[in-house]
Amino acid sequence: DEIQAAGYHVDFAGQKTYNGVAVLSRGNGPETTDIVTDLPGLDDPQRRVLAVTIGDLRFVDFYVPNGSEVGSDKYDYKLGWLEKCTAYIEDQLQQHERFIVGGDFNIAPEDEDVHDPAGWTGQVLFSGPERQAFQRLLKLGLTDSFRLFEQEPAIFSWWDYRMGAFRRNRGLRIDHILVSDALKDRCVGARVDREPRTWERPSDHAPVVAQFTD
Repeated sequence: DEIQAAGYHVDFAGQKTYNGVAVLSRGNGPETTDIVTDLPGLDDPQRRVLAVTIGDLRFVDFYVPNGSEVGSDKYDYKLGWLEKCTAYIEDQLQQHERFIVGGDFNIAPEDEDVHDPAGWTGQVLFSGPERQAFQRLLKLGLTDSFRLFEQEPAIFSWWDYRMGAFRRNRGLRIDHILVSDALKDRCVGARVDREPRTWERPSDHAPVVAQFTD
């Protein structure tokens, strides 16, 4: 009710106290259609996918599995999930010129996205196979909106709750908004909003924002 009162429509897919994804759109805008909540070919009860069409825009919201530890079953599950994710996005890009995929990817793509690249090399979130999977997504014809613009160094979107990681800015940039070529030139800004991470009992992630012209 509060979301509707603020002027938004919400589509969501979630599990109580566990995984969940949502898309908010303007309540007075086009109706959301062609809603998908599962990756084709993946029998998975976890709610990690939500794709909607808004007007001529296809928007996909992902919550990529964490992977737990390199070499674990959860890590293998993450890599398999990313394979299905890539196949789905490739199919969607053939159908939609205006395309965005965003969310918690649980992958830091480049050294500059990690506070201590040497220390994180080979670790989950920054292992070679994960980073390669991210690059395969980009090679489909997507661009990391954050890197379209000159950014200050050491900008991250996630910090562990422990060991004063946020205060010391010991973080990783693992949340991303990827855009198709048709939207790349319409993107006029991209940033990480650190302020909500300073709130009492915050998420360990900060919001990632990309702005577009009509």
